[in-house]
Amino acid sequence: MAYRLHITNKNYSSWSLRPWLLMRVLEIPFDEVLHALEETGSFRQPQWSAFSPVARVPCLHVSHDTSKEPLVLWDSLAIVEYLAEAHSTESNKKNIYPPAPAARAWARSATAEMHAGFAALRDELGMNVGLRIALSGPDSASDALRADLRRVGELWTDGLARFGGPFLAGPQFSAVDAFYAPVVLRLQTYLGSAELLGGDRERIDGYVRVVMQLEEVRVWVDDAIKETARDLPHDEDSIARPGRRLVSDLRAVV
Repeated sequence: MAYRLHITNKNYSSWSLRPWLLMRVLEIPFDEVLHALEETGSFRQPQWSAFSPVARVPCLHVSHDTSKEPLVLWDSLAIVEYLAEAHSTESNKKNIYPPAPAARAWARSATAEMHAGFAALRDELGMNVGLRIALSGPDSASDALRADLRRVGELWTDGLARFGGPFLAGPQFSAVDAFYAPVVLRLQTYLGSAELLGGDRERIDGYVRVVMQLEEVRVWVDDAIKETARDLPHDEDSIARPGRRLVSDLRAVV
């Protein structure tokens, strides 16, 4: 069985990061195919319909036999669920979700919550790995964003307290950590956003450090800041909202 994961620019694409990070940390081999954004301002690119039915990424192609068409999974949660099934036997087992029933139920629910929710967080704190943007004043975050960040902090605190850490559902990295890793990166980009998280700040700070110290996260961040492609509408949206100030741009000089 061979995997080919289609993704886009690492500086901008949180959804690409999720399956990429999960597979890298759990040592599931795959070929990475990075497609640069050609039409700015959108993560739906018409030319991507050549490999993705919805012209979006991530998209995972699974080949069991090179003479046949690959299986195609074009949604991040579908990719995770497929991997959980495909790597469930003793011969190729990977704990996509925690093995303990209580931790697995919690992790699945929290993963689905991120997949389906947190619209304000995604809209107002778009992923932009290489920028550092200071938030200040009441206009820097809407009530909806504040509610999303409060919920993220409460959720993280619950998982860390319930299952003992250092990851959200226990001692091992799993899909739920992969799905919240882009939030950890957003906390690095948007200075002051961590102060809006609910829950236990000491536990949360410890979790953020654990994620940022993962070698695979470091590789993603390094790749992201080396990119020279720019999505100017995305950058403008990150910087120009009220109550924001660009502090630094760590990305490679174009």
